[in-house]
Amino acid sequence: MAQTHLILLWHMHQPFYKDLAEGVYTMPWVRLHALKDYYGMVAMLRDFPSVRATFNLVPSLIVQVEEYAHEIAREPAYETAFKPVDALAPEERENLLGFVFQLNRENLLSRYPRFRELFEKAESTGYRLAARLFPAQDLLDLQVLSQLAWFDEMWLARDADLRRLVAMERGYSEEDKSILRRKEVDLFKVILEEYREASRRGQIEVSTSPFYHPILPLICDTNVGRESHPAIELPRRPFRHPEDARDQLRASVEFHTRLFGQRPRGLWPSEGSVSDEVLRLAIDEGFEWAATDEGVLARTLGIEFYRDGAGNVTNGQELYRPYVFGEGDQKLALYFRDHHLSDLIGFVYSRMDPDAAAADLHERIRAAGRSTGERPAVVSVILDGENAWEYYRGNGREFLKSFYGRVASDPEVRAVTASEAMAVNGPGKLSHVVPGSWINANFNIWIGAEEDNRAWVLLANARDFFAEQFGKAEVPEEQKKVAQQELWIAEGSDWCWWYGPEHSSAHDEEFDLLYRKHLSNIYSKLGASPPDELAVPIKRPRVQAVNMPPSAEIEPRVDGEVTSYFEWLGAGVYVPDYRSGSMHGGARCVEALYYGLNGRALYLRLDLNETFLKVQTQFEVRINVGSRRPARLHATMRKGLPPELQFWKGDQPAPVSPAGDEELQVKLGRIFEVALGRALLGLGPKESTEVQVSLWIHELPVQVIPQEGWLPIELREDLISW
Repeated sequence: MAQTHLILLWHMHQPFYKDLAEGVYTMPWVRLHALKDYYGMVAMLRDFPSVRATFNLVPSLIVQVEEYAHEIAREPAYETAFKPVDALAPEERENLLGFVFQLNRENLLSRYPRFRELFEKAESTGYRLAARLFPAQDLLDLQVLSQLAWFDEMWLARDADLRRLVAMERGYSEEDKSILRRKEVDLFKVILEEYREASRRGQIEVSTSPFYHPILPLICDTNVGRESHPAIELPRRPFRHPEDARDQLRASVEFHTRLFGQRPRGLWPSEGSVSDEVLRLAIDEGFEWAATDEGVLARTLGIEFYRDGAGNVTNGQELYRPYVFGEGDQKLALYFRDHHLSDLIGFVYSRMDPDAAAADLHERIRAAGRSTGERPAVVSVILDGENAWEYYRGNGREFLKSFYGRVASDPEVRAVTASEAMAVNGPGKLSHVVPGSWINANFNIWIGAEEDNRAWVLLANARDFFAEQFGKAEVPEEQKKVAQQELWIAEGSDWCWWYGPEHSSAHDEEFDLLYRKHLSNIYSKLGASPPDELAVPIKRPRVQAVNMPPSAEIEPRVDGEVTSYFEWLGAGVYVPDYRSGSMHGGARCVEALYYGLNGRALYLRLDLNETFLKVQTQFEVRINVGSRRPARLHATMRKGLPPELQFWKGDQPAPVSPAGDEELQVKLGRIFEVALGRALLGLGPKESTEVQVSLWIHELPVQVIPQEGWLPIELREDLISW
């Protein structure tokens, strides 16, 4: 058997969870994976000095890890996890129970019996009731154990204080919790140094991705999606900005060089997404190698790769070799990952005995190597380096140690870095690749579905606005820089990963809101008000709100108060449904929307959350009426001051009295009320319409009603004569 060169590439990536305008992390996953994965994955290689690996560290991930290490990351869930129990507000207690159990229940939740006990106790009563009934000690134990459940095994084993906390299992004190908090920061601080040290001793190579993890071929030109899937439905507006792709590559090179003291040689294009244009950009920016999936190679060469039960691969001589893309000085090495082996680690071996799984993987790699005959083989195993392990017993450490041990003792299999594999003789040559990603060798996950395409159109609109405003001297340079970062973040792959029918999670609403916030920030940082369409969720809600249509004409007094029970009797009522999971920020500010018509006007009433009214000294209500003859009202409300009103018919501003008049009345007291005259709206005496109401704070959308799109307001004949 000829030598088999094994490339193990672990891709470390999380979405960018920070809202730059507010400076707040909306979700905890970078922090939790920093506790569980990033340190141990590289530190365990110390026990296997002959095993070499490649780690792809996405710059936007490392930026976030560094903020946690420097204790400047503001994350509400983090603050709640360590806040003194007696200082927790009722809502914080609910939030605590809402997020601590969002983890793998078999391997992480059940890691400590007391943690499982508290989960079952909360499940039996319901989280909301449990938040009120749990005694202080239960909450304290929950705070501590929910953090320990994510801790890296190696880090726990080496620290006496952490071992003591694990052994206690219950009855923790506030001092214990403070110790735990310090230990977390200690771990965050050593993560990057562990990678630097492994790189210095030559055991790992660190590669990079474009800064905020965009799908580069689609950033260059969304029409490339049709080359890999001719029948795909593309957005009505193409997105073509290869200059952004180049800028994100350059930014990642600069960041990596500053962090590790040398340029990265290798590029893992986000989601393994490649095209000829992207590979040429990579060459121009000085990259020496890149990698993608075997499906891209199969389509490029017009062949298939078949495997028998023993792991032998038809056409393996084509798959298990490096390729050279380009000519002369303008070229780079290209690796194609073994999709089957990578997916076995990601999705199958977690259900097996760790040692048996490691033995199976080792033998399959040997079989793959035999597929090239007498020629040396390069077998590329490339996958996510963090998300799979919570499905393994012991966070996958038993499996990995068993596997690394087998590779280290096998003289015919040599684990090398991707750059070392470039020296293997007999590379193939490519002058063209069929565009695609590591999922089905196309881009269908990120484009083509209705939600995906809407996200791309909103991005294209924001990109055009950015281009128009960026050169203007009156916009401060610092604001321009933030706007550019927001644009790059919005170009990231993670948003459209969750849009469309393929993927969903308990955090769909948070992801959707955060994407629209990033787009909104582009407008606000460049001195403009974000468009109303950014208030409307892209992701279709999984649950329906309660909506009772109008039963009679109404004629309430518009004074901002509930003057009489009867004045809104007969109105329609829309009550948002908050049961579908936690909603970020101000998303719980509206308790109900009342709506109705009579022959003269359209009436709307917002019942606002009492806490919201106390805390917010300024906010904006935007009302869109009708899609056939559209009209919209923006009402800026400032505590103690009259509302500031702006009104448009279609795209044309229409003059309105600052204090309102018979055709337009707006009042805020305990409730928000508005009357819009039919004449002002251009509605006939019996004509129905539809509305959409959104709430904005600091030029950012926080809630829209209805989430589903538009709320029809019909006035049937039987109601007119009621």
